[in-house]
Amino acid sequence: MKYISMKKKIQIAIESVLKAGELCQQVQAEMVSSDAIQKSDRSPVTIADYGSQALVCKAIADAFPNDSVVAEENSQSLKQNTHLLERVTNYVSRYLSEDTQQKDNISDRDVCDWIDRGSGEIGDCFWTLDPIDGTKGFLRQDQYAIALAWIVDGQVQLGVLGCPNLPHQLDDANSERGCLFVAVRGEGTSIYTLKGKLITAVCVSDKASRLAESFESMHGDSTTHIKIAKKLGLHKPPIQIDSQAKYGIVARGDASLYIRLPNPSYPDYRECIWDHAAGQIVVEEAGGKVTDANGKPLNYLSGRRMQDNRGVVATNGSLHNEVLSVLSAM
Repeated sequence: MKYISMKKKIQIAIESVLKAGELCQQVQAEMVSSDAIQKSDRSPVTIADYGSQALVCKAIADAFPNDSVVAEENSQSLKQNTHLLERVTNYVSRYLSEDTQQKDNISDRDVCDWIDRGSGEIGDCFWTLDPIDGTKGFLRQDQYAIALAWIVDGQVQLGVLGCPNLPHQLDDANSERGCLFVAVRGEGTSIYTLKGKLITAVCVSDKASRLAESFESMHGDSTTHIKIAKKLGLHKPPIQIDSQAKYGIVARGDASLYIRLPNPSYPDYRECIWDHAAGQIVVEEAGGKVTDANGKPLNYLSGRRMQDNRGVVATNGSLHNEVLSVLSAM
C-alpha cells in the first residue's frame, strides 16, 4: 500500500507541475503590466503564481484530501483585486483537465479556496510548494521554476522541479527549452521534457568547474560567493540565473557548486522551505550534497523559514568539504 501511495504521489506531482508549467508559459506569453502586484515584503506576485498554486493544490486535494500543503502564496491580496482575480480564474479554468466536471463553472471563490489549500501546517508528512520560484526572472521572460516537494519526518522524499525556460544544453543558444527534474529518494534524478517524455537520468560532475548563483544580487552575498569560487579554483564566470533551476544545473553537471549566503545587508535572513526542498533532493539523488553554510542539514520542521540554518551550499559532493572548510576560514 505504501508503494502504491508513493507511486500515485509521484504521478500527481508530475502531472500537476507540468500543467502549472503550461499555465505559466501561457501567462508569460500574454502578460500585461496589470497582471502583477507587489506583496507587503515588496516582492512581486503574478497571476501565474496564483494560477500555478491553485492548479497544484487542487490536484493534491483531489488525490490526497488529508495531505497538508505549505506553499508561498495565499489569496488575501488577490481577493482585494477584482481584475487580477478574474484573470487568474480564467487561466485556471482553461488549464483544468477536460474531464473536470466543474471546468465550466469555476468561481473566483473556488480558485481562492484552492490557493489557500497552501496554508497548511508543517507536520510529520506534508508538501511544500513554490508556484513560481524566481518571479522576477519570470517577469523578465527568463528563468523560473515550479517547485514541489513531499517531506516525511523532515526528509524530502520526492522533488519535482519544472523549469519551462531552461535549455536542455545550457551553453547552446539554439537548444530546446523546458526541463522537468524528478527526484525520488533512493531512486535517482531524471530529466523529462515539458510533455513528460524522459530525456535521461542525470548525475553530478567533477569536471564542471563553475559556480552557480542567483541572478538577483540582493538574493545573496555575491562578492563572497566569487571569493570562495576562486579559492576553490573555479575561475570560469559564474552562471547567474533565477530560481531552483540552479539546483538542476548542478544535478546535471553544468556547475559544481551553488552557494547562497545571506546578503550582508540582511545577515539574519533565513531561507523559506519551499525555495530549497525540491532542489535539494534533485541534487542529492544525482550524487551531490546539500547543507547550510555551516554544514548542518536543512531543517524543514522549524517553520516556514529554516530558522536553524544559515545559507545553503549545494555541490557535486566531492567538493563539499572543501567548500565548508573555505567558509569556516573566512
